[in-house]
Amino acid sequence: MCHPSWTRALNEAHRLGELARLRRVRDRIDREYARPLDVEALARDAGLPAGQLARRFLLAYGRTPYAYLMARRVERAVALLGAAGRDPAEVCAAVGGPCPAAFHRRFAQIVGTPPGAYRRAAAGG
Repeated sequence: MCHPSWTRALNEAHRLGELARLRRVRDRIDREYARPLDVEALARDAGLPAGQLARRFLLAYGRTPYAYLMARRVERAVALLGAAGRDPAEVCAAVGGPCPAAFHRRFAQIVGTPPGAYRRAAAGG
């Protein structure tokens, strides 16, 4: 029988390993947000089933991997629309948006205004 402190140490090591795995998923999303990413591929690379990855990611970071990915894309789109004044459809493609209509809806949900209106406001008009 194992000593109780060994069990605690093993549990802690397992938890830290899981957090490291989730951090690698988050870092990959941060690096590759403009590429086509899906939760199944992220889960496969992390060695977890997709549902389990989504649940654990949600517990660790407060959002699902897909919600985190979309928030990262919108964050980058805000920067592009504000600084460069680029066309919203062009920005959607540049940040890896799945399709313009879905991306515009998500942008409006997160930012509170559609991309075109945001661009006009950022340009001062």
